[in-house]
Amino acid sequence: MAEARAAGSLPVANVQVLAEACNGGADDDRQQVPERYLSKDPSSEEVVAGEEIPVIDLRKLQDPRSSEEECAKLASACLNWGFFQLINHGLPEEVTGDLMDDVVEFFKQPLEDKKECSQQADSLEGYGQAFVVSDDQKLDWADMLYLQVHPTESRDLRFWPTRPASFGHSVDVHSSEARQLAYRLLEFMARGVGAEPASRRGVFEGQTQGMRVNYYPPCRQQADRVLGLTAHTDACGLTLLLQKNHDVQGLQVKKDGRWFAVKALEGAFIVNVGDVLEIMSNGKFTSVEHRAVIHPTKERISVALFHYPCQDMVVVGPLPELMKGDKVRYRSTNYQDFLKQYFTEKLDGRKHLERLKLEQ
Repeated sequence: MAEARAAGSLPVANVQVLAEACNGGADDDRQQVPERYLSKDPSSEEVVAGEEIPVIDLRKLQDPRSSEEECAKLASACLNWGFFQLINHGLPEEVTGDLMDDVVEFFKQPLEDKKECSQQADSLEGYGQAFVVSDDQKLDWADMLYLQVHPTESRDLRFWPTRPASFGHSVDVHSSEARQLAYRLLEFMARGVGAEPASRRGVFEGQTQGMRVNYYPPCRQQADRVLGLTAHTDACGLTLLLQKNHDVQGLQVKKDGRWFAVKALEGAFIVNVGDVLEIMSNGKFTSVEHRAVIHPTKERISVALFHYPCQDMVVVGPLPELMKGDKVRYRSTNYQDFLKQYFTEKLDGRKHLERLKLEQ
């Protein structure tokens, strides 16, 4: 994706190393968490732990006896939450397990080995931290590895780990399976709002797929004052996320002005609607803010796969077939300009998406 490759991120300290200095040793020797990582008012927003995001069953979607009901449930989840957990998704455990094992091994390497995949000034791809655009903005308590994984010929292998040796193969198999899963979901999502499934799949099929591997180290001192990932929405169409240690809560989604803690189900994908799909659906699907918080004693690792629409698309706007007589709620925009703006600014909730909403 050209916009991600043209937009760099300012270099910052490695958080995994910083966390080791802040978490280990005696109190007198322990390094303090730098001010740039501390939130100004961590208790200003309510967090709800009891209510769960919807759970969608792919088997029920595919079964003619239950498909209509599950499609309606899926459409409701995409409108009201913008997030759902997908169970019985069909990806073999060895495929997801092999990828996660290799991701864990990558982060276990010495820093100098990981730095072989470091970001460069002209790209967000590689190992480091994204969306750092100024020397005084708040920083996330996390390291990440971002790669463009599809189309295969577009890969920049400078940023691909060579250790463990199986890393590339694991990514290939997992990302290929997940792409097909994303396309199937897009068909069911279209069907849930009365649109033609094949046409919506065609906008995304074979297009760019990016992968972001997130490493969130613990923070013993001030876990309630650091953020693993700033509140944001995703600029893509659909995101599929898999969490390594499902028992460690970290992901939170925003609904009706409150944050809801997501309890990841073992083996499930956490799926969310991206900005492009909200615009195309004229608001029938919702791209919601989400963030990651930090555990005081446990690390958390996740892998997100972002699925983008056709890169040759000049304009992105509401699709007539998804409007069903509704008023136009979003102004159309140049797609490349939209992506460029997203990748060259710091993460800031839904602000860039709200700029495209029309007053009703």
